[in-house]
Formats: sequence, C-alpha cells, structure tokens
Amino acid sequence: MFGINGGELIVLLVVALVVLGPERLPQYAEQLAQLVKSVRRFAKGAQAQMREELGPEFDDIDWQKLDPRQYDPRRIVRDALSDVWDDEPAPAKKPARPAAGATAASRVNLDKGSSASAAPAAAPYDEDAT
Repeated sequence: MFGINGGELIVLLVVALVVLGPERLPQYAEQLAQLVKSVRRFAKGAQAQMREELGPEFDDIDWQKLDPRQYDPRRIVRDALSDVWDDEPAPAKKPARPAAGATAASRVNLDKGSSASAAPAAAPYDEDAT
C-alpha cells in the first residue's frame, strides 16, 4: 500500500497525532475515510460505465497488458526489431576497412595490397594534450 511498511506507518501516525492533536485527529480520520469511500465509488461507477459502453468486449480486454508498470522499452524495441529481422534477409558483409586509429602510412600500405591481417601502427600519443 503506497510503499509504506509498518514502521513508517507508525511514525506517520505519531507525527499526525502530534501535528493535528487529539482533538482534531478523529475529525480528519473521518474525512479521510469519506474520501476513500468516494474514490472507490467513483472507480466502480467508471468501471460500470465502461462495461455498459463496451458490452461483451469489456471482458476480453487484457488489463495486465495495459498496466504502465509492465512497460519495458527494451522488450518493445526487441520485439519490433525481431519482426523486421525475420522479414528481411541478412545483409551481405562489406570488405574490411583499416582501423580508425591506424596511421596514414598503414592505410596506404593496406590500399596498395599488403596483407589486411597486419596489425596497424599504434596511434600517436601527445603528452602535452592530456
């Protein structure tokens, strides 16, 4: 209920007793009870109105699926992409490119037909830049 455990509820009741005082506490408790009853009455009325307007389709609705706490964007994206991937063939592989940190000399060597498996030279390091 509202994410409050027993200890927190006791602390809230003690604070309410101190702030409101023993004279006004029963009056506010009664008003809170009336508010809860009116909210329940409103919810039942809204449910009855929806059932009346939707007819037999109201019972077919999966209310758990519409619960916002069940919203998981990762699952939604994964499901949407799996539909796309199932419909399209796999793309063809592109030829290998030199690494992003490769020097210009190693790129030239790769372009001239040297072995693509050769390790690129390390990127230059500037001590003053750090």
